[in-house]
Amino acid sequence: MTDTVKDLAGRKALVTGSATGLGECIATRLAARGADVIINCTRSVEDAEKTVAACQALGAQARLVVGDVSTEEGCKALADAAGQWGRLDILVNNAGITRHARNHADLDALSKADFMDTYAVNVAGPFMMLQACKALLLEANKQTGRASAVLNVSSIAGVTGIGSSVAYAATKGALNTMTLSLARALAPAIRVNAVCPGFIGTRWFKDEMDAESYAKLEKGVAASVPLNVASGPDDIAASAVFFLTDDSCHITGETLLVDAGMHLGYAPLVAR
Repeated sequence: MTDTVKDLAGRKALVTGSATGLGECIATRLAARGADVIINCTRSVEDAEKTVAACQALGAQARLVVGDVSTEEGCKALADAAGQWGRLDILVNNAGITRHARNHADLDALSKADFMDTYAVNVAGPFMMLQACKALLLEANKQTGRASAVLNVSSIAGVTGIGSSVAYAATKGALNTMTLSLARALAPAIRVNAVCPGFIGTRWFKDEMDAESYAKLEKGVAASVPLNVASGPDDIAASAVFFLTDDSCHITGETLLVDAGMHLGYAPLVAR
């Protein structure tokens, strides 16, 4: 992380699913740039407490709120925590789940419950978070004259249909469409954008395989994308935070692929 400019000083942020991985990196980058941050998890409390400590070490007010964004109660608890600030400048809808069924032709690998559970977190969750936080986001706009920033963390799966399962890809496609709908509906007081990562080296993959298999996966990803890299969470966070700063103040309804060129579908030619 290289953020040193305190251009977000005084701003209040909430990042769902921020115990580890991309959410953690976004939260700490926001803290480094001066924002106060609410950290969220459902189960990974020990990891989330480490993220809180990291944000505090960067000078931010930070606290942990344990809550499930697939429930109205969980979203309300998060909004109530932000309500203690009286406003919310930044909302990052990062929490997400999947059901691993990589053979998309195996239609028996997913149940209706798999779809409903995944939709509850990946689509209904961001919508309910906006429901719960809308008044605080509007208040931030009223107090500052600056549009509040909402970022939905989507996936290349929502653009290309690839990914860990058909259900996961479908939810990210729905999230991309919802980003457009809400960007239009909530302007000009609230900006809504989405970032669509490709491969990210997080525990989603690492917990599924041994170290040797993961190293082989990373090497294979790097060889298959035009930029010849396997992205880590901090690489994606660097682009994600752009949407939460004044550098993107004229951008809303945008869906940005941050995938090292994976969507292009071919390996690069060797430069001569």
